[in-house]
Amino acid sequence: MTSAPRSPTAREVATIALGRDPGPLEPVRSLSHRVFVGADVVVKLTDHHTRLDREVALLPQLPDGITAPLLAGGRRDGVRYACYQRVPGASPGIHLPHADAATARTLAVQAVERLDRLHAWQPGPSAAEILRRPSTHGGFTSREALREEIDRLRAADRDGLVSRRVITGLTAIADHAPERAGTDVPVHGDCYWDNWLADGDTITALLDFEWARFGEPTDDWFFLIRFSGPHTGIVLDVVASATGIPADVLRADCEVREAGHVVTDVRLGLENDPAAGVGTIGDLEQLVIGRFWWRDTWA
Repeated sequence: MTSAPRSPTAREVATIALGRDPGPLEPVRSLSHRVFVGADVVVKLTDHHTRLDREVALLPQLPDGITAPLLAGGRRDGVRYACYQRVPGASPGIHLPHADAATARTLAVQAVERLDRLHAWQPGPSAAEILRRPSTHGGFTSREALREEIDRLRAADRDGLVSRRVITGLTAIADHAPERAGTDVPVHGDCYWDNWLADGDTITALLDFEWARFGEPTDDWFFLIRFSGPHTGIVLDVVASATGIPADVLRADCEVREAGHVVTDVRLGLENDPAAGVGTIGDLEQLVIGRFWWRDTWA
């Protein structure tokens, strides 16, 4: 019997791609890739989705100073790979677990500045084509699409796990949503705090552009604010002050985007779809019954 071919190791991939031995590579946690960190290089591998192709094509065209430089990327022996220059810092972590209020504000100010540069970028034809490629990002696209997704959620919920109160609240959010989301601005599309690097209280890079697309700035403000844990109010204030968006308008726009993402995640989960994200019925209850976006304080 012939055995299946062995997948190349991260060190083997990097050695061939870079033309040199990167030295020891240590695995680090990642939700959707195999990621390895060396002294001066980071290697990302995947063999189960194509999103890395999008990032590899886009990164060399981004404005300088936004992300970690891409050294090499492509496919080898059925594995997609990308090798990046290692930059100083570590992830601040989802919900900013180790940040005090002053640090959270400092990080948020810098993150908003970096996202502003991304949103102001005018990509050339090649980058624009990448950003226009279809993306199943699960976010808000239109009022009608959100209504249809809520209907699909109800159809998938054969056991009545999602309460009528939650469905009613989601419908109200959809009814007050904008008719359509904009698609004129380059957005990251997944810029929660796990996808940033910071060296102390200094932002050094925004990572993981696999969901980048044309959208509108609030598509990014939502992720930055929503995953700031006890500092959510601080980060919302930073975004509102920097952008001039009234806080209540920002809250409503973020609420719509959270509804889009979590409704899709829960519906896919109920359908046992492997593409389901991390959103849960509990998140829907927190959004609708707990009125997450309308709290005066976050904890």
